[in-house]
Formats: sequence, structure tokens, C-alpha cells
Amino acid sequence: MKTIHLIGAPTDIGASVRGAGLGPDALRVAGLPQALRDRQLQVIDSGNLAGPPNPWEPPRDGFRHLPEVIAWNRSIYTAVHDALTAGQLPVLLGGDHCLAIGSISAVARHCKAAGKQLRVLWFDAHADTNTAHITPSGNIHGMPVACLLGHGPEALTHLGGEVALQARELCQIGVRSVDAGERAFVKELGFEVFDMRYIDEFGMRAVMELALAGTDSNTHLHVSFDMDCMDPEIAPGVGTAVRGGPSYRETQLCMEMIADTGLLGSLDLVELNPALDVRNQTAELAVDLIESLFGKSTLMRRAPADGP
Repeated sequence: MKTIHLIGAPTDIGASVRGAGLGPDALRVAGLPQALRDRQLQVIDSGNLAGPPNPWEPPRDGFRHLPEVIAWNRSIYTAVHDALTAGQLPVLLGGDHCLAIGSISAVARHCKAAGKQLRVLWFDAHADTNTAHITPSGNIHGMPVACLLGHGPEALTHLGGEVALQARELCQIGVRSVDAGERAFVKELGFEVFDMRYIDEFGMRAVMELALAGTDSNTHLHVSFDMDCMDPEIAPGVGTAVRGGPSYRETQLCMEMIADTGLLGSLDLVELNPALDVRNQTAELAVDLIESLFGKSTLMRRAPADGP
């Protein structure tokens, strides 16, 4: 197992409500570094990155806080790329989901240089595929997927020198809230979306089998996990809660099936909002999920080759 490098990004610069900037420290209070060390993992916690404060201003030309979003994502890009270059597994502790532009751009550059196949699993209640022309709010945490696929300001779409993702490299899971103008754009872009209707009809195991299909030993698996993916009854500490999300066990199954592949190469954990949480329970849930991503299970599991 590679050394895990925790990178805090304490900002809600792209969000619709304040509070996600408190997320990294809430995860530490919930015991994340020690929980990983207790699993016999090597952990580096480099603390929190620095960046501009949130000015809380209205949108300009379709974007809220664009200069500040660019500054934060540049810092994240550098930190994540440095960790990957050092042979470490970066874990971005957000902060809001606009920060995934920086982390995934760095991962994409690393994969291209290493000749690795990239697969991004994006767990979210929202499609996050707005642009300045269709966004109802201008909040950039609703735009990272569009930016990563090349639709947005050049400072974000070409953070690593070129467009980070192709549609075939991206798969969304748990989506159940898509803005009216965004819906057609998602279909046009053509990436895979397993929304809650699909999950309800076919089950989470089938979804994850499809999401992981075609991965092999040359795959770098990046998980970008927005805490609002989960149902707010079990994860209340988020800024944009949407009812009807995956249950605790459904989400744990996703994490366990990812762990079983042995392909996890990087992780974003974002949109945890302690200001809206109940006794830090959403942060504690996030720590539990991350532990499962790194191999925690209820009982001893057979290796995948051993069969059921």
C-alpha cells in the first residue's frame, strides 16, 4: 500500500452556503488520520493548504468567485501532483466540490505521464455539469464536471495544460438532482450516469460492476465523493441535501467493491459541512467510508479470485 497523503483544502469558495471550509478539520476531529494508521497504513497529514478567503459576492459573467476558485485549484493541483510524483496516494479533504477540478487535473496529468488508464467514479446527488450559460446560480461547485471535460474558463479547463477528462473516463453514481438546462448538456456530453432510478431498479452491486467494468492492473481509479450523495437522513452535514439517496449499506458496498479491486489511486472527500451537521456524525460517517475504501470489512473477505 502506498503512503496516504492527506491534503486539506478549507474553503467553501464554490459553494452555495458557507461551512464546507470547516470540513478538513472536522474529519481530523472524527479521527481520520488515526483510523487509517490503525489499519497499518502509512499516513502523512500535511495540514491545510492556504488560499484566498471567500468574498461572498454575486456572480460576474456567470461565475461566482472565479479568481478565488482558480487560485484554490492551482494550489490543489500542485499539492496532488507532488504527492503522486512522490509515489503517494493523495486524499483531498474538502472543501466544496469545485476543488475536484484541481485534484483530477493533477491525476489526469500523472496518468498520462505514467501510461495509466484513468477511471473517475463521481459519487454525487448532483450532476455538477453546469456552465456559465446554463447555471441558475453561478456557484462553481455545480460546474466541475463541465470544466474537467473542457467546458468553462480556460484557467480551469486547462489547469494541467490540456483538458483533463474524456467522457469515457467518467462515471457518476447516485445522481438525483439535475438542473433544467444541465439535463440536455449531460446527455450531449455522453458520460455514464447511474442515477437513483437506475440504482433502485437494478441494485447497487450491478451498478458498481458496470462502473468498474474494463478496469485492470493498469487502471488508476480516482474516487470523487460528495457527501451529499448519501441520503440526508444519515448524512445531514451537507449544504445541498437531496432526499432519496443511497443508504448506508449501499454506500459501504460501493466502497468495499472499490477496495476489492486494489486499484484506488486517489480520493476527494468533499462537501462535508460541519456547520449543518449533528454532533459531527456526517464526518464520522465519512471516516467510516474512507476506512472501507482502504479495506475495512465486517469479516475476513476472500480474495476476488476465490469466488463467492
